[in-house]
Amino acid sequence: MDGRAIVITSGKGGVGKTTTTANLGVALAQSGKRVVVVDADIGLRNLDVVMGLENRIVYNLVDAIKGRCRLRQALIKDKRIENLFLLPASQTDDKTAVTPEQMQQVSTELKKEFDFILFDSPAGIEQGFRNAVAGADEAILVTTPEVSAIRDADRVIGLLQASANEPQLIINRLSAAMVQRGDMLDREDIIDILGIPLLGIIPEDEGIIVSSNRGVPIALNNTYAAGAAFRRIARRLLGEDVPLPSFQDQTSLLSRLGNFLSAGWKRKGS
Repeated sequence: MDGRAIVITSGKGGVGKTTTTANLGVALAQSGKRVVVVDADIGLRNLDVVMGLENRIVYNLVDAIKGRCRLRQALIKDKRIENLFLLPASQTDDKTAVTPEQMQQVSTELKKEFDFILFDSPAGIEQGFRNAVAGADEAILVTTPEVSAIRDADRVIGLLQASANEPQLIINRLSAAMVQRGDMLDREDIIDILGIPLLGIIPEDEGIIVSSNRGVPIALNNTYAAGAAFRRIARRLLGEDVPLPSFQDQTSLLSRLGNFLSAGWKRKGS
């Protein structure tokens, strides 16, 4: 088996990166793939909580790297889904406890047993980001339609491309009503600014907060729009041709971008 290692990252915190990692892991596992989600945010782990597995942690990523346990011992099997595993981060170490070379080694070992390895990267561009990127062959960049999130995402794109990870984009918390009123950038606006392929859109959905608080990824629930969106993204990762929704309003692109351009924004290639 030669699995696909994908880092899921963002320019800033709070845009839904960890939630995206958990739910894509669930959706891919539901499709019959063997999946491990790796919390690479050493010292600030949250992926275990989002997945409802925090009470089952014995060993973690740093334990495995330091030889305190075998890598397999640190893996936690999700009892709800046959093919899904978590490799949790350490809470007591800092990000310098792991090197990019060690993350590459972990990734190489996991590729032998799993179809997909999803690295939940810390936000930003510091050591934790470099560690997570080192273990991956592909990248997914998560942003929300907010100006600050898009600006920070733009900075990360260059770093991903420099490390040979051509990123794909997930836009999280897009509100159709706000787009149609002209109060939020549409997907085409964001693509025009960031200049990378769009993998999927997650609509604004209060169910995400409810699910995260309960430790039950929303992709396990068939009643929420966000859960369906994560499942569609997983299908695209598997090579299916799944149409993307459009929320575009009736005002012109230049009109919507005017404020951003006047504040110093430039489109890719300009």
